[in-house]
Amino acid sequence: MPQTNTSAELSMSAALAAAGYVAEPALVETLEMMALLSRPLLLEGEAGVGKTRLAGALAKATGAELIRLQCYEGLDVDTAVYEWNYPRQLLAIKLQETSSQSLREKEEAIFGERYLLPRPLLKAISADTAPVLLIDEIDRADEAFEAYLLEVLSDYQVSIPEIGTVTARTIPAVVLTSNGTRELSDALRRRCLYYYLDYPDLAKELAILRTHLPGIDRVLARQIVAFVQQLREEELRKRPGVAETLDWAAALVGRGWHTLPPDLEQLRNSLACLIKTRDDQLQLDRAVMERAQARARSA
Repeated sequence: MPQTNTSAELSMSAALAAAGYVAEPALVETLEMMALLSRPLLLEGEAGVGKTRLAGALAKATGAELIRLQCYEGLDVDTAVYEWNYPRQLLAIKLQETSSQSLREKEEAIFGERYLLPRPLLKAISADTAPVLLIDEIDRADEAFEAYLLEVLSDYQVSIPEIGTVTARTIPAVVLTSNGTRELSDALRRRCLYYYLDYPDLAKELAILRTHLPGIDRVLARQIVAFVQQLREEELRKRPGVAETLDWAAALVGRGWHTLPPDLEQLRNSLACLIKTRDDQLQLDRAVMERAQARARSA
């Protein structure tokens, strides 16, 4: 049995790596349990650590369709689950004005499935093959929607008054992400497996960088990662995420650099990919830049 688990873990790890995602063993094990138990996975962590990217990599690794629901304040059922194609319904009503059908028959025809527009939740549970359902930034939705979502994920079914209950044909692999902008309910947490995705350490971030930019100079790669790692230790309002590291690296490679610019002012001018607020730009005084530069040089 242990050999089987290890083999499955290596298989998932390799599949994620082939999809361009570097995952630590604990995360791989969590994904294996997610598949085994058919339970949603709640991923928490700072913005930019790779939560959304993981769902895409999981879909690619398993050959599943990725269905994404982007959450925001005011998100409602019509947007998340389904809505009716009102223009086509109105046209159908107009065409039925001279029909001899009964009122009930007309209503059943108008509220048929061909006029139904499935949104992410309904699309996910209606799929013939289990997709990966990404519910992105659930913490941005309000508590009422979270409660509704909890009911959907408990029974994997949706009630449509005009048609009836739609029950899942297959159970989707559900990944919920949260940046921690508000506290999620205990009920949602109990329903899900949980993993906190932190900023990667130097070795992991270096592996991520080399995966996405395989041709990058090894010295430059280490300097970039060390520089970013130091910036995350500074008192910044928005610490740079992995996506910012990759953008900065791609920009430096594109400009032909093989090491970080030695001149502090030139180096500062290249940080548009990393520093995204005015306050953080002002925070990068000479002392901060020198600390990050020194760490990069020693990498």
